[in-house]
Amino acid sequence: MVKTLRLLFFKFFQAFSDVLPILLVITFFQLAVIQKPFPHLKETLFGFVLVVIGLFIFIQGLENALFPIGERLAVEFALKGNVYWIVLFGFTLGFATTIAEPALTVISQKAGHIAAKAGAIENARDSINSYVWGLRLTTAFSVGLAGAIGVIRIIKGWPLVIFILVGYSLIMLATLFAPKEIIGIAYDAGGITTSTITVPLITALGIGLATSIRGRNPIIDGFGLIALASLTPILFVMLYGIFIFGAS
Repeated sequence: MVKTLRLLFFKFFQAFSDVLPILLVITFFQLAVIQKPFPHLKETLFGFVLVVIGLFIFIQGLENALFPIGERLAVEFALKGNVYWIVLFGFTLGFATTIAEPALTVISQKAGHIAAKAGAIENARDSINSYVWGLRLTTAFSVGLAGAIGVIRIIKGWPLVIFILVGYSLIMLATLFAPKEIIGIAYDAGGITTSTITVPLITALGIGLATSIRGRNPIIDGFGLIALASLTPILFVMLYGIFIFGAS
């Protein structure tokens, strides 16, 4: 019991250490550069405590639930030896985690309202909701596709660099034709999707699959799915923009 409490305290201190540099930077610029006291200091400190507690709980959830579940499912599917089920699992995992990603939900809604105010889409509730859902579904589909492609790459042992070069070549080509209203959102989508929910499960999938397949190295083959998952949304959101607004 004492050992468990010590371990939890150590991990809580680690979470505090991770957030501390952010607090120091904000404090320095607030007091030394802006030279004004913190507004609502009590609320700010309380929020900081909540961030540390939330980060601590989140890390425990990753270590004790999300990572083990992802790796175990990948191993179980690999043992079944059915490639189609493994690929389908990679797609559905990428799609489901992305559609549930809080950051994507918030950014898509913000993009919808800004697009409506700018006159890019009709400033009506149904039009905004349709645009937002289109962004979310397109992004989720692209990450699901990245998961499926990543699974095939691990099974076949194909080098990651080929997919990266081809992917970014297509992105640069799409950028030339994509409307200006969507380019910034598209490039941000790559970072938005690889966030709190998607990254742990996609990473666990790659490591678990590479570990269970003979001849694959978890370090060389197990990683790289996140790179694909951050690449495909950029391309597909620009294609979505071309479909909605037309080519530039």
